[in-house]
Amino acid sequence: MKKLLLFLIITSFTVSAQIKRTEPPFWYAGMKNPELQILFYGKNIAQFQPTVSNNVVITNIAKTENPNYIFVTIDTKNIPASDLVFSFKDKSKVAFTQKYSLKERRNNSASRKSYDASDMLYLLMPDRFANGNPANDNSKETTEQADRSKPNGRHGGDIEGIIKNIDYIKELGATTVWSTPLCEDNDPRGSYHGYGQSDVYKIDPRYGTNEDYLKLSSELHKKDMKLVLDYVTNHWGAQHWMYKDLPAYDFIHQFPGFAQSNYRMSTQFDQNASDIDQKYCVDGWFVKSMPDLNQANPLMLTYLTQNAIWWIEYADLDGFRVDTYSYNDKAAISKWTKAIADEYPNFNIAGEVWMQDQAQMAYWQKDSKIGAIQNYNSHLPTVMDFTLFNAIEKVFDEDKGEWDKGMVKVYDNFTNDFLYPNIDNILVFAENHDTQRINQHYPDFKKYALAMTLVATVRGIPQLYYGSEIGMTGNKDKGDGDIRHDFPGGWNGDANNAFNKAGRTPEQQQYFDFTSKLFNWRKSNNAVHFGKMTHYLPENNVYVYFRYDDQKTVMILINNNPEKQVVKTARFSQNIKNFKTGKEVISNQNIDISNEISIEPKSALILELN
Repeated sequence: MKKLLLFLIITSFTVSAQIKRTEPPFWYAGMKNPELQILFYGKNIAQFQPTVSNNVVITNIAKTENPNYIFVTIDTKNIPASDLVFSFKDKSKVAFTQKYSLKERRNNSASRKSYDASDMLYLLMPDRFANGNPANDNSKETTEQADRSKPNGRHGGDIEGIIKNIDYIKELGATTVWSTPLCEDNDPRGSYHGYGQSDVYKIDPRYGTNEDYLKLSSELHKKDMKLVLDYVTNHWGAQHWMYKDLPAYDFIHQFPGFAQSNYRMSTQFDQNASDIDQKYCVDGWFVKSMPDLNQANPLMLTYLTQNAIWWIEYADLDGFRVDTYSYNDKAAISKWTKAIADEYPNFNIAGEVWMQDQAQMAYWQKDSKIGAIQNYNSHLPTVMDFTLFNAIEKVFDEDKGEWDKGMVKVYDNFTNDFLYPNIDNILVFAENHDTQRINQHYPDFKKYALAMTLVATVRGIPQLYYGSEIGMTGNKDKGDGDIRHDFPGGWNGDANNAFNKAGRTPEQQQYFDFTSKLFNWRKSNNAVHFGKMTHYLPENNVYVYFRYDDQKTVMILINNNPEKQVVKTARFSQNIKNFKTGKEVISNQNIDISNEISIEPKSALILELN
């Protein structure tokens, strides 16, 4: 009898040890959607039949062609925060058990406020921002080692480096931190960017721990700042644990195996597109090292949805930016986005829709009338203004205002604002981590100031890319590593520390002072956040527009002409009305606007009218 008991104990332990993963690792009580799909992974786990304690109802058990997976869906409605016990039976006998926790949610979690047009997002790449903890530069759990001599290698920046420099970010006038992905990316090369994730429930150990990420969120919130997670629904990395042992053949897009995307996102709505062209856009892989996820598979879609919600709850997040949004299965990504909105009605999500036409970008915004033509609603609150970005990267080198050159490019961009269902929810930027650096386009402080003035004062949510505020350059023609340099001062021993005034060069200080003054002014200006906009056709390459509400009127003049201009103000009487002077935001000078305004070459004026 004793031998039999010992055999059963050993057998039970052996089987229990076969559960290698449970995802989500835990969940939360009181969610609006009570259905919870739990993935259990272990050797031949599908041979067992699960039951659960606490009178919890199992509504579905899904087994796939791979016997190492079992997906168990339970109904958590009216189940309080508690520890559940799953029992896995072999015939009538319990072979092993697994504890599973439902945790308490934070107060008012569902009604959390997200980022909007009153915010400014500071985009950083954690590996290149600051190395707050050199002890975690390398990890036994991951392959690629830190080597700052390699432009496309790991450099050692981490979460602690962000935390230590929150005050610097806040001093700039930023209210929100958007970091490129922080989950584990175990690619053998180029893993620093984080878009080839290998474990979507775990912070990469070279950045820190899950607890460190929660600490970052908490420290930002203490300073009335917000945290945005960069989420990837379209693909994982080739080192993702699930890709190495797929639950089912159709969890990723197979041709079989790899086929390159044609990147033609217009096939998503082109009524004349061929099926094969549409398939290769949506199902094709970005690169061979990034398996393309099949969101049309219900188990995969639920997995991605729950993972996103888990991070919101766990890390107390304030918003998402979603990578390559328009490459996803469009019906599935709509369901994913709506599921998050159903749980968090005020939660903002900005989708990367990198297209060259306003109508095509507007198609992807929530409640788009263009999308409605095809009975489609993405439920995506915010899209990114890539057509404005396209104008910004050329316009300030066009000294003459012609029919299609100069500031008219910017003017024309805003003439199509009517296409967007919510023009305040559009992300505006002069660059990001995938583009040429703005200071590489324009190695001239004056032109940088023109670009930032535009981004800070037009409709939408402004975004600043780390380092531009100190004049950092980078040439994408040399590779992505060159537009993702280390922030000077982020590493022990750096000769130049631009995180504090004493360490900045005079040129860095010039860039910083302007950027900080501009965006700190913007923080408290509701007319710029949510006010209306009236603009006037550029003359002599001078663009004039107004942002206003019932309390305030702001007049912006951008002189893109290499010569000084005198602007007669009678033309702007619709907005100037009875105002006689304006206080210029950067110089603090009072300027008479009753007849004319003189503006220096390649410069801007931001006037609060009074």
